[in-house]
Formats: sequence, C-alpha cells, structure tokens
Amino acid sequence: MAHDHHAHGHGHGQGHTHAGGHGHAHAPASFGRAFAIGIALNIAFVLVEGGAGLWTGSVALLADAGHNLSDVLGLAVAWGGAALARSAPSKRFTYGLKGSTILAALLNALLLLVALGAILLEAIQRFADPAPVAGLTVSAVAAIGIAVNAITAMLFASGRKGDVNIRGAYLHMVSDAAVSAGVVVAGLLIWKTGLGWIDPVVSIVIAVLIFWQTWGLLRETVEMALGAVPRAVDYDAVDAALAALPGVTRAHHIHIWPMSTTETVLTAHLAMPAGHPGDAFLDSVQAMLRDRFAIGHATLQVEVGSQHCDPQTCA
Repeated sequence: MAHDHHAHGHGHGQGHTHAGGHGHAHAPASFGRAFAIGIALNIAFVLVEGGAGLWTGSVALLADAGHNLSDVLGLAVAWGGAALARSAPSKRFTYGLKGSTILAALLNALLLLVALGAILLEAIQRFADPAPVAGLTVSAVAAIGIAVNAITAMLFASGRKGDVNIRGAYLHMVSDAAVSAGVVVAGLLIWKTGLGWIDPVVSIVIAVLIFWQTWGLLRETVEMALGAVPRAVDYDAVDAALAALPGVTRAHHIHIWPMSTTETVLTAHLAMPAGHPGDAFLDSVQAMLRDRFAIGHATLQVEVGSQHCDPQTCA
C-alpha cells in the first residue's frame, strides 16, 4: 500500500515557524509598524495637500491629494492581507487565510492601474483645457509629497524582494513619489516658461514608467492566484533533487504552488521499490526542500509498487 506521510504532521499552526526556509514566513508580521506609520503619514499629507489645493484653487493639488488618498487604500489592502494571513487554520480554511496576501497584491496591482487611468485621463483633459498653475506653491506642496512617499517606500524596501504583497505596497509609494516629483518639475518649468502643456506631458511620461513596473506585478500576482510555481523555485531542480534521493527510482506527480506570497507548498510521489524508508528519511527530505528551495510545506507519498502510477508517468 502507498504510505501517505504529511510533512508537517505536527500541525499547520506550528509548522509555519520554519515555512519559507529562511524566515520569509515572518515577513508580513514585521511590517505592522511600517503600515501604521505609512498610513498615518499619508492621511496627514492628504489633509495638508487638500487644504492647500482649496486655498490656492489648484486642480492639480486636489487631484494629487485624491491620488494620495488611494495610497492609504493601497497600504490598508496590503496590511489587511498580511494580517489575515496570520489567522489560525480552521476546518473550513485548513491553511488559514494565507492566500489573502496574494489577493492583496493582486488588488494593489489593479488599484495602481486604475490610478494610472485617472492620471492619463486628467493629462488628456489638461491638453484640451490647460489649467492655470500657481507654479511655486504647487511645487512646494508636491515636494512634501516626495518626502512622505519616499519615507513610506523606504519602510518597505527591505521586504520587497521576498514578498510580492510588500512589493505591491512599495511600488504604490514609489510611483507616488515619482508623480509628486513630476508635479514639482512641471511646476518649476511652468513658473519659468509659462508653458501650460508641460504639466500633462510630465504626467504622461510618469504614467508610462509606472505602468511598466505595475505590469510585472500584475503578471506575477495573477500567476500566483492561478497556483503557478513561484518564480523563485526551479521546478526541474526540485524534480532532480527528489529523483536523486537514496532508494528513489523516480519522483512523479510533483505539484508546487504558493500558499501565500511568502510560503510554498509541495506534494510529490516517490517510487521506492525497496520499501518504505521510515519517518526519519521523510523528515530529512522536508529539511532538504526547506533549506535548498525554501519550500516549507511538503507532503510526500511513498509508493513501493509500480501499480500506483499510470503508464504515461511510468514510461
């Protein structure tokens, strides 16, 4: 008979201490303070910028304040995803709600695209009807925006490589720092030259740059939502590592997919004609998968006879 051995038999709850291999599983938890600071900074700036927009009658500042309000939403979405991911497993959600981080990153990518659409629409309207811009005031307020967004982005810079959800938050802040920088440059150029069309041209250039970044984020998060092998994992290398184990004649039915933006799951069948190798062997295989590939959750099925695989996989 086939022996089904659950790699994390000691229960999902504790198993996550080593999930992700290199402590990636804890990435969302450590960013709670960063999310709180980022949201507070951005709300304060939206109030300042909105007030300045009403005082100066600048449509550009009011639009930018609205745009910065979308940042608060973006940060809240990423924070919510990270918080939900720490919920305990249940009979209904046996892995907990770890997939929330994938949904949050996907939603952030979509929010960024909506924001880009708004920037482009506004730029096109300004070509047709250029608004008078109080160059210096606009530049001064937008300069504060660069600082706010850059500081918030720096809070997430360390986590963006290992966690797509954190990268979504980071990109949101960096893109807004770029928008604010564009507003500053445009304000100064308009103040010097009096050419109103500079403003929408700068907006469009920035929008194109942000789209380039966002498209990559969207593609990766859609792949994760569809259960694709995470980009950091080499499927062929995992296959070869399992097939090379002592006593294993072949590894098949290998499935690798993301449980969250930081944790990976694997299931595989190992053909071992000499018999079941025992729990110590299975524990060593899990350790190897964790250390070499950062796969923290592996379920391995040992097959001692050839009747367990179909002709295609046995060929």
